[in-house]
Amino acid sequence: MAGVYIHIPFCKSRCQYCDFYSTTQLHRQEEYIDTILREIDIRQTELQSHDIETIYFGGGTPSLLDPKYVDLVLKKIAYVKHTLSMECTLEANPGDLTPQKLLQLRAIGINRLSIGIQSFNDRLLQLIGRRHNAAQAIQVVHDAQAAGFDNLSIDLIYGLPTQTMDDWKQTIQTAFDLNVQHISCYCLSYEDNTPLTRLLEAGKINEIDEDTENEMYDYLCTTLKANGFIHYEVSNFAKPNFQSKHNSNYWNNTPYIGLGAASHSYDGLSRSWNPSDLDAYIEGVQAGTLVREQETLTPEQIHEEQIMLGLRTNQGIDLNLVQPSKAQAWIQRGLLTQQNGRLIATQSGLHILNCIIEDLL
Repeated sequence: MAGVYIHIPFCKSRCQYCDFYSTTQLHRQEEYIDTILREIDIRQTELQSHDIETIYFGGGTPSLLDPKYVDLVLKKIAYVKHTLSMECTLEANPGDLTPQKLLQLRAIGINRLSIGIQSFNDRLLQLIGRRHNAAQAIQVVHDAQAAGFDNLSIDLIYGLPTQTMDDWKQTIQTAFDLNVQHISCYCLSYEDNTPLTRLLEAGKINEIDEDTENEMYDYLCTTLKANGFIHYEVSNFAKPNFQSKHNSNYWNNTPYIGLGAASHSYDGLSRSWNPSDLDAYIEGVQAGTLVREQETLTPEQIHEEQIMLGLRTNQGIDLNLVQPSKAQAWIQRGLLTQQNGRLIATQSGLHILNCIIEDLL
């Protein structure tokens, strides 16, 4: 099995915290989609060699695309693979999804939406530069449900400057009230050269202290579990049978194919990636050549990735992947647990997962 990731780099504006590759050259959408279709032609043999299980439009802001462009890509993949019976996800910004667009996306085969809400607090949304407000976010979930989407994921962020526990509890409660099937929650990280990091360095905002971040995470984990969600990955929670198949492929070390600028591919032995530059990507593909970099993984790197990715999930890793004495030390501290020959991080262990992984490698 494998997944196909399509990177759509277009954004109306960059969020204060974002360091993903994106561009505001919205007028180049048609040219870009034409190039992705050409890349599919060039990589047809590669696509045909895998059983494609998922398709994921990420970004950037894929919801900015006219649905006709999404349809062209889906039809092209369907032509190559002769089927589109799979999980098809599109990342979306609440401000882009009108009732009409939602119906169009559902009709062309998108059956899962990942909506970047981040917060249901208008003060915090404005602080991080989001284009929507809380009322719009709530309405778009209702509109998506009315359009027939029964597999909805929302993204939320905690650890935001000035965010309080009451703010976080209110956001989580609103998410429950909306009856979505999947919730992804991330702690804010201050990435280099982002507007939010520059505000921090200038002393205009302050980081939330670590104890409060941990309290927010523990509240998140405990409350979501109590409300029927499975905590299946460090930052991801789903109602039964609604885990993201596409993202699970990454954590399970399953091959994936990336299309578009800045996208990555993995075949189990090596990783390759397209340039994070719109002009370089388009010029290369349209000339009939893929300007890609590639890294062949050593057995040691593959082993390390099995540990790093596996311990992020509720399935953990095979106990035989690590030294028993090191594993036992963390088990005795209550930070790892052993179940049926698997080593799994406890909720307390997830707080310092990077430290645990570094020790086990």
